[in-house]
Amino acid sequence: MSPPVDRIPSDERLPEAADVVIIGGGIIGVSAALHLARQGRSVALIEKGQVGAEQSSRNWGWCRVQGRDPDEIPLAQASLRLWGDMNEVIGGESGFRRTGIIRATRDPAQMAEWEGWAAEAQGMQQHTRVLSATEVKELLPGNTEDFIGGLHTPTDGRAEPSMAAPAIAAGARKLGNVSIHQNCAARGLETTGGRVSAVVTEKGRIRTDAVILSGGAWSSLFLKRHGVTLPAAVVNATAFRTQPGLDLTEGNLSTSAYCLRRRLDGGYTVALSGVGTLELTPENLLNARAFWPMFQKRRKNLRFRLGRRFLDGLRQRADWAMDAPSPFEAERVRDPAPDPALVNRALSSLRAAYPGQRIEVAEAWGGAIDSTPDAVPVISPCEGLPGLTLATGFSGHGFGIGPAAGTLAANLATGEAPIVDPRAFRHSRFLSGEPIRASRSL
Repeated sequence: MSPPVDRIPSDERLPEAADVVIIGGGIIGVSAALHLARQGRSVALIEKGQVGAEQSSRNWGWCRVQGRDPDEIPLAQASLRLWGDMNEVIGGESGFRRTGIIRATRDPAQMAEWEGWAAEAQGMQQHTRVLSATEVKELLPGNTEDFIGGLHTPTDGRAEPSMAAPAIAAGARKLGNVSIHQNCAARGLETTGGRVSAVVTEKGRIRTDAVILSGGAWSSLFLKRHGVTLPAAVVNATAFRTQPGLDLTEGNLSTSAYCLRRRLDGGYTVALSGVGTLELTPENLLNARAFWPMFQKRRKNLRFRLGRRFLDGLRQRADWAMDAPSPFEAERVRDPAPDPALVNRALSSLRAAYPGQRIEVAEAWGGAIDSTPDAVPVISPCEGLPGLTLATGFSGHGFGIGPAAGTLAANLATGEAPIVDPRAFRHSRFLSGEPIRASRSL
């Protein structure tokens, strides 16, 4: 079952041309549109389904610096600044609240790793406090677990995934020359002299010399149509929301047994950290070597499934015609089923931790997470296809860095000074033969 997502209307008329065409209406795409609108650029935002309907509405809703891969910390810091002004800028409700994040553990080895991260982050002007067992207990009244310590980042926050992307898209449209086209799949790109010159959609063609691809789990397939390599894997994850009326913590809490976020409706979104199911495809097998370091790090929490998507991958051609329905029109919204075993596992742990609360599942859902081999996104000019900028591969943590990631993609697409140094996110790192490391996130 898919979680509800706020709906916004589409613009009826497809523009003949735009300064920038954005493919994908998730948190990254709409954030890029917002920045471009504030810069006075004309934008066409193309979405094969509904704005925010895939992973941008299915994630945990965390807006954090805490625990990030060090390469992502500057981007996360910039995003928190943008989140802080978001409601005022868009004239709407994104759900952002600066309520802090707590991590708590019983594992001495994990605690040592967290202390090392906090020390490194402090050198990047990011203050995260290392907590003693007593301090964790003081911050989590009602929690009966025997934690040995933790981390607290009070400047981190939360937003509402069901609200944020639609609200930002609507705000971008109010601010500038932005049109939004839902149920309108991009079938491919036209080029002139080796450079992007138009986007072909199921509803017509848009002339442009600047395209941002923020298609999430669909980006790699879109690029394959144009002979561009992007190693990617899609992991299905599960989350659920509780009924309103609970009082566990005001912000976000991460433990080895469950992670939770306070919602505006008074309930909590709950999930398990780092746990998911990898649907095997021919593409996964081809990219196995690139993903090996990440697999070694996370294999205990990763399941494998061989099913329909493997057969789909065998049948899928990369040379579909652009004047006929594309693969993106066959599945408007990817909606994997939640895993009941994971729901029950997290629910049981949460009930044991808070015996004074009556905790029930109101709704559960699945999500499809697009991952890169090092779990760091690609925000970069596309190698081999001038005029195309990539903003994809966010590996399950794109929501919180969405505002700055979209801004960076817009900067690169239009030649502006980048909001942060983009080197860590370059596309070429997966094409040059350089060693691929596992993520350094917590």
